Amino acid sequence: MMTDTEIRVKGIAALSATLGSVEAERFIALILREPFDYTRWQRNLFKDRSIAELSKAATQRRNEKAEQGGAGQPATAP
Repeated sequence: MMTDTEIRVKGIAALSATLGSVEAERFIALILREPFDYTRWQRNLFKDRSIAELSKAATQRRNEKAEQGGAGQPATAP
């Protein structure tokens, strides 16, 4: 299990890799500024996709990362 610090560091790295430094900072500011219910957001995030579709997309993404030599890198949403 990761420590809180490790989770923060990896989370920032994942956001920065996906959004870039400036947009990652903006995302964090938005989360801190606005009331945010992660559970409700997550339920609606992929409501139009089945579990099978999400699993297939995740597997495909993992395989692509492995082929590129980045198997240990943070993943981004498909």
